Amino acid sequence: MKILPHLVTRALMFMMICAPGLINAQEAYPNRAVRLIIPYPTGGAVDPFARLVATKLAESWRQPVVVDNRVGGNTIIGADALAKSPPDGYTLAMVATTHIMLPSMLPSIPFDPIKDFTPIATLASTNLVLVVHPSVPATDMQQLIALAKSRPGQLNYASTSTGSPSHLAGEMLNNFAGIGLRHIPYKGGGPAVTDLVGGHVNMYFSAVPIAAGHIKAGNLRALATTGRVREPGLPQVPTMQEAGLPGFEFSVWFGILAPAGTPAPIIEKLSVEFGKIMAMPDVREKVLSQGNLPFFSGPAEFEALMKNDMVKYAKLIKAANIKFDN
Repeated sequence: MKILPHLVTRALMFMMICAPGLINAQEAYPNRAVRLIIPYPTGGAVDPFARLVATKLAESWRQPVVVDNRVGGNTIIGADALAKSPPDGYTLAMVATTHIMLPSMLPSIPFDPIKDFTPIATLASTNLVLVVHPSVPATDMQQLIALAKSRPGQLNYASTSTGSPSHLAGEMLNNFAGIGLRHIPYKGGGPAVTDLVGGHVNMYFSAVPIAAGHIKAGNLRALATTGRVREPGLPQVPTMQEAGLPGFEFSVWFGILAPAGTPAPIIEKLSVEFGKIMAMPDVREKVLSQGNLPFFSGPAEFEALMKNDMVKYAKLIKAANIKFDN
């Protein structure tokens, strides 16, 4: 089929006319409200941080940023809503490390955690602290490991639920130390800590703010933290690596995703803006008070982190045969 020269000319002219409009549309972004999906409940650990970021973004851009708590399905409902949204930068989501664990813990999910999303930035991370009841005769990790090996199957650890970070950290300890701590799942961190303080379970990988008061009061004993460096709120407590477990690192990150196909200029603009927000002194202070650590990285670094963690945790989840509670 022969294409007439005048048709080619008209097509080129049309593209030239439309191109500035497309560029201007991206340069004008955002010119209306942005929706930030949170796949977690109101009042949970993620919600206050997300609302802080949304408020700062709205102030900077002078456009509304609407927080939309899409809860359910082990974060699948919220993530699926993002995956099916137009890739125009007006629908974003804050997710945590759990996002890349979904394929390993569930028989099927309606999206690919990597391919169906565009990473924008990580914002913060949180580490855990291993606390034991004072009745446990161990004051450091090596004593605890020796105790567990001398009492196979007798020591246990609590978690907030099956498949939760506290559960995975416990299984990572089993894997690294070659011990067999029994898992006792609870329905949330409150009941887990209550039973630990009461001596009904032996230990628990806790969020630092929740455990700090009990550690100070002597109700619980802190043995080690799971991050790469020591916790600002618990400077006297060594990391797992310092305590004799090289390579042991467990952190939960929080990051912002957009739907796959979102234009690169919009992603870059968002990433720069989130970087500015996380550099604000009042934001950093608030993040630290919530028990998190500021942890900003751009799109490329975030994508590499997701891919690496997906492989890392898949091995752990498979070895421990962990499945999400439904």
